[in-house]
Amino acid sequence: MIRFNLNGQAHALDVSPDTPLLWVIRDHLQLNGTKYGCGIAECGACTVHLNGAAVRSCQIPVSSADSGEVVTIEGLTGPEAKAVQAAWVANAVPQCGYCQSGQIMSATVLLRQTPRPTDEQISEFMRGNICRCGTYQRIRAAIHQASQALHEGA
Repeated sequence: MIRFNLNGQAHALDVSPDTPLLWVIRDHLQLNGTKYGCGIAECGACTVHLNGAAVRSCQIPVSSADSGEVVTIEGLTGPEAKAVQAAWVANAVPQCGYCQSGQIMSATVLLRQTPRPTDEQISEFMRGNICRCGTYQRIRAAIHQASQALHEGA
């Protein structure tokens, strides 16, 4: 039995411990905001937070989440999340939108760890999130805007 909190709710699941966390989230718990992209942890579409860190859920076995805290795009809260989501809208970041939940999950962790990131820090942190539409300039602008909003609100 694997037990963990997902978006603040306790879950106990009888699944194989090596089942990818992504499939447990999508298939067993019916939360489809986290996307399947490449399946080899290269594109970042499946990014979730595990105990506060951005992880690629397609390659993380659910056993890694045992007794842990998992947050998906559906449960993302807090000032950084609110600022990132507002900046995403203001900058019209999404194009096709497929990668956006993973991008937002990573950007939120970036701002929690580095409240005033430089362009280089953004590029380094976000490099594991691929956007097939190439919206990287808008993503960078949105992260800077979210950072500024958090700074002004502090």
